[in-house]
Amino acid sequence: MAERLDVTVHGRVQGVGFRYFVLRRAMDLGLTGWVANEPDGSVRCVAEGERGSLETLLASLEDGPGGALVDRVSSHWEMPIGGLRSFEVRSGGHRGD
Repeated sequence: MAERLDVTVHGRVQGVGFRYFVLRRAMDLGLTGWVANEPDGSVRCVAEGERGSLETLLASLEDGPGGALVDRVSSHWEMPIGGLRSFEVRSGGHRGD
């Protein structure tokens, strides 16, 4: 059964390739969703897929790529909305789903 994970990562996570790290990891795990920089300097990721794959993604977000310094990760689980066909990097001006 699919689930939805909404995560915000705080720390030195912008300007270090974090979004593309998330993109590659999510695609490897077969997830759909998006990742974007937020105005407050955090990175937000929304992903849908199987629980085990989402848990693997969450663990990757807690570490981040080399060069990143993750201070805090906020996450919550939701029912999937669907309609997401792939995983993509969105601009900071995104409006969510």
